[in-house]
Amino acid sequence: MQLEPESMTPVINRIKRAQGQLAGVLRMLEEGRDCEDVVTQLAAVSKALDRAGFAIVATGLQQCIATDGADSLDVKKMEKLFLSLA
Repeated sequence: MQLEPESMTPVINRIKRAQGQLAGVLRMLEEGRDCEDVVTQLAAVSKALDRAGFAIVATGLQQCIATDGADSLDVKKMEKLFLSLA
């Protein structure tokens, strides 16, 4: 299943934001910042990436249903994609 680039704009923006957060985490580590602050920011990056992944899977699922109909939807494949994010 190919994703439509137009529908991925919010996901791309979310990933770019996470990329900036990750750069901030690296900077914090290099500066020797407090462990709690670093872990908090790292958790934020992780959550942002998880949400981007779920958005990609959900968009793909919507496209499959809209394009091919529910009969051709590979439920096991979609389930595997969701679980890979867990």
